[in-house]
Amino acid sequence: MEVKKLISREIEKVPEPYLIEVLDFMRFLEARSLEQKRELAIASETSLKKDWLRSEEDEAWRDL
Repeated sequence: MEVKKLISREIEKVPEPYLIEVLDFMRFLEARSLEQKRELAIASETSLKKDWLRSEEDEAWRDL
């Protein structure tokens, strides 16, 4: 069975007051994922910076 279906079934059993906590946790996971992607992008930028700043790169992208 798909995980989403399992979660849906379990959600139906959760008392209303706990649903707010479940929603908060889901939003936390989403925010953490976005933060990790942002950190990866920053790390990539640092490591690729030396290549991006070369004159050959400027020439390759000039016509775009």
